[in-house]
Amino acid sequence: MGFYLLHLHLHGLFRGRDLELGRDADTGGQTTYVLELMRALAARPEVDRVEVLTRLIHDKRVSPDYAEPLEDLGGGACIVRLPCGPRRYLRKELLWPHLDELADAVVAHIAAQDRRPDWIHAHYADAGYVGALVSQRLGIPLVFTGHSLGREKQRRLLAGGMTHDQIEHAYAIGRRIDAEERTLAQAALVITSTQQEAQQQYSRYDRFIASRAVVVPPGVDARRFHPQQLPGEEQTVAELMRPFLRDPAKPPLLCICRAVRRKNVPALVEAFGRSALLQERHNLVLVLGCREDPRSMEKQQRDQFQQIFELVDRFDLYGRVAYPKQHRGDDIPAIYRWAARHGGVFVNPALTEPFGLTLLEAAACGLPLVATDDGGPRDILQRCANGQLVDVTDLDDLQQALESAAADSGRWRRWRDNGIEAVSRNFSWDAHVCAYLGQAQRRCQELMEQRPQPVLPASAAAPVQRLLLLDLDVCLDAPDPAGLQELRRRLAADASCGIGMLSGRSFASASLRYHELHLPPPQVWILEAGAEILYGPEGVPDLAWRDHIAQGWQRQAVEQALADLAPRLVLQPQVQQGPFKLSYTLKSPTAGVLEMVRQRLRQGRFEARAHLFHHWFLDVLPLRASKAEAIRHLSLCWGLPLEQVLVVASQQGDGDLLNGRALGVVVGDHDRSLDDLRRRSKVFFASRRQAWGVLEGLDHYRFLRR
Repeated sequence: MGFYLLHLHLHGLFRGRDLELGRDADTGGQTTYVLELMRALAARPEVDRVEVLTRLIHDKRVSPDYAEPLEDLGGGACIVRLPCGPRRYLRKELLWPHLDELADAVVAHIAAQDRRPDWIHAHYADAGYVGALVSQRLGIPLVFTGHSLGREKQRRLLAGGMTHDQIEHAYAIGRRIDAEERTLAQAALVITSTQQEAQQQYSRYDRFIASRAVVVPPGVDARRFHPQQLPGEEQTVAELMRPFLRDPAKPPLLCICRAVRRKNVPALVEAFGRSALLQERHNLVLVLGCREDPRSMEKQQRDQFQQIFELVDRFDLYGRVAYPKQHRGDDIPAIYRWAARHGGVFVNPALTEPFGLTLLEAAACGLPLVATDDGGPRDILQRCANGQLVDVTDLDDLQQALESAAADSGRWRRWRDNGIEAVSRNFSWDAHVCAYLGQAQRRCQELMEQRPQPVLPASAAAPVQRLLLLDLDVCLDAPDPAGLQELRRRLAADASCGIGMLSGRSFASASLRYHELHLPPPQVWILEAGAEILYGPEGVPDLAWRDHIAQGWQRQAVEQALADLAPRLVLQPQVQQGPFKLSYTLKSPTAGVLEMVRQRLRQGRFEARAHLFHHWFLDVLPLRASKAEAIRHLSLCWGLPLEQVLVVASQQGDGDLLNGRALGVVVGDHDRSLDDLRRRSKVFFASRRQAWGVLEGLDHYRFLRR
């Protein structure tokens, strides 16, 4: 059979036609790349099926196209949209609390197919996080393309004067970097666009392994981007420019990008405004996406446009600067060709540019370049020799580069010809897809041979129709006798609802405590903080789960790596330890110790994770082990939908249990750290404590038969 490939592209607005590029900070070059890659893959004879999974959006502010669960693109390619969080459109920084739900949805989608994908390709950190979870649960190799990276963004923003707190508030940068670290730990292959991206940006991550990275430069669609003028183009572009330009025949300095801080467009406007020579010889044309009412824009976009408008006014650039409000996707190639026919130059003034697909599009249309001396443009200009690099943070250098770019007509023509020929030779979609398929197939196959994934037992009918998971250590620690009696009566009356126990204890300790409660026999135990799954009253171990979490686990090495953190971190007594669990007590309940432990695990590239609960107690488990992941394993083995699982939680550290598709109940006497989850639609906060709170949750969801 040919390949079945699954791509994850989660944020922004994604559809198969008329991409709304530049609509906001989340709909840019990555969107174009994923769509073109999907089409190019679908056209290959060795590929049977290509899916892009993205988010389902019901929002009157955006097109109803994004509310369609399935969009068939023909040739075995399609877009699948899955619900995730609120129905409305969200910017990517607000998606993090809902990504576990999307990971559950992706697993359910794959489980419903007649075959599993050969690999999953995640684009950007949010998709990387989801892809890592799905890859971990199903044993499907993961390919990752970051497109842009959190550590690089943080570095640039700090250099620009923002504080750590401001960056965290605006961009949730901590969660993004953590997601990138987790993705790199799971990825079989990391695809970068340039050597600089791998050597200088990915190398800042503790879990990045250089041998797993390969450079595969993106391709350009030669059917759209070429130097040959098409009928009607000149008039179309002239209509766009007429309201702005006094002399539209002047060679344009063209910039096409999103109106976001990273693209640094105000610096380009200021360099143009400071130069009488540039204003005499050129027009400045800014194509910054489509915009409607400025009041509906994100703050970052409004700020960028405000700066541009103020600079136009300050330097009196009216009649010399164009910034069209609306354009169609098909207008972009025409604008490139129009600029080339008028002897113009394409300018990329971005502070950081992982690759720069617009540079290749411009070059393919015969337009020379002036580009930032960062990232992708270095590789492009080295191969194409069709322009010059510039330090865009130095306005004098930027101004001089722009003044000289089109001054020599012979050099301009040489740059034009070089660009057209080099893009055709080095950056075609055929070359990109051949390299992509070859590298991905080889690396994913090597991974499967080096580390065979444990095979889950075939899904069988679950022994129960619904499952109630109770926290043995806290919510049933000292129950009210009357509440416990009522809970006992209700559970005994409904044989279709099974019981599961969650605990950090060993089986001997947990079963002893459970027998004191006189509840119906449990179907499953999730113990040792999620490192152990056992079935039935006898505690029959799940050997597949043990094999799954044992991959890469180095208990002794982890213990040695953390030994010097004493006395802030003290090993608990031997009775609290397990073969897949290291348990510590904190000398003082500070978040700083947790971060130190996590950093130590990352730097040592240990396949381990640290989890803090009750503020004082810290467990280090295999990377694949947790109570939340044990529940997902159980759901897959039993074929029990997560929507039929009700989890009761109350302690600090239980937040992960309440993410995703499973139903959640937080009892009244809960730790206040869980209050942040009150807005979750699938998390119910009971007003009563202990067993009465459990009963209140059961009634809320109508979980038991009446």
